[in-house]
Amino acid sequence: MSETNWAGNQTFTAERILRPRTVEQVQEVVAAATAIKALGSRHCFNDIADSPGGVQIDLAGLDPVAELDSEAATITVPAAARYGDIAGQVHAAGFALANLASLPHCTVAGTVATATHGSGRRNQSLASAVSGLDLVTADGELKTFSHHDGVVVGLGALGVVTRLTLDLVPAFELRQDVFDGLPWEAAYEHFEEIQAAGYSVSMFTNWARDTIDQVWVKGQGQPGADFFGAKAADGPRHPAHAAGIRADNCTPQLGVPGPWHERIPHFQLDFTPSVGEELQTEYFVPIGHAVAAMEALRGIGHRLAPVLLTSEIRTVAADDLWLSPFHGGDRMALHFTWRPEQDAVRALLPVMEEALAPFEVRPHWGKLFHQAADYPRLADFRALAVDLDPDGKFRSPFVRRHVFGER
Repeated sequence: MSETNWAGNQTFTAERILRPRTVEQVQEVVAAATAIKALGSRHCFNDIADSPGGVQIDLAGLDPVAELDSEAATITVPAAARYGDIAGQVHAAGFALANLASLPHCTVAGTVATATHGSGRRNQSLASAVSGLDLVTADGELKTFSHHDGVVVGLGALGVVTRLTLDLVPAFELRQDVFDGLPWEAAYEHFEEIQAAGYSVSMFTNWARDTIDQVWVKGQGQPGADFFGAKAADGPRHPAHAAGIRADNCTPQLGVPGPWHERIPHFQLDFTPSVGEELQTEYFVPIGHAVAAMEALRGIGHRLAPVLLTSEIRTVAADDLWLSPFHGGDRMALHFTWRPEQDAVRALLPVMEEALAPFEVRPHWGKLFHQAADYPRLADFRALAVDLDPDGKFRSPFVRRHVFGER
């Protein structure tokens, strides 16, 4: 039976999946391969993890022990660790990760490699927490790199990550409040205030209705019953509540306080995340273009809505990582959770990218998009990839298309 990604929209064309048990075996496998890619939780919606005619390497069998250093306020984790798996250990030691993605189900290495993020006007992407990582390069050598070496958002193009060290912050609690029916004019006029109203703030819409469906505010204070014209929800909500999806798999709401790792994600680890069968796309534009970009998408909202389950609007703070979409400035994130209709979604991608083109748009590396963006350090990343992998064994079709500009 052919192997697929999480969504089932991508069938891998690698000849084999190898499952080493030790780092030494990883080194041997990489050194012997002519084409190879690491395989994580399979949550990416494009072919970034595929290795046509080569092999994929699954690191779930490596030593699962995570090492927490209280004095340094760091935790060193195996590449295949999921955020939901390490959060309890981190919290029990009195620490937290500064941010988490909506889904705690994804591996740390895969999340970091694609610059996956959470939300928060002052919060950076999850990759920004990486202070160092171990990487097996094309010749099988195990090398250690720091945050500043250009390898963190690596797209699997530089080698196989085996361990990562993440910076921690003191543990904290949050509450999660949901509001219904935010007027679009309020979103335009008060966008910065709304996004700064909590530790993490998300707005959900289908781009065609007269109001924004929901606003989720994860914070430490009581935001009140009226939130910029939106009203407090009368019960738990799923992000796709308007599509009739129940909130059973969502994290606790209604203002009940709880530890960071049980409030920052939208979905609980022990449940099927999001809506299960779905496709995803995400674009990022500088904060200064936020209102104009939202207006542009509303202009094509009637084309998006029939294929959408929901769309999420949030913000992410700037970082200095070479291929991070947040390199060079704070960005608004525009996320789209689609019905599993790949042809219809792919037909919309060029339309959306054309609408967002005036706003310095960049796509999420792990989701569905039509055309990649340029980055200030892209030439440096290409040079690093050639240096670490001169024969191109990690240079999959995805990397050739979107990093090296080959067709």
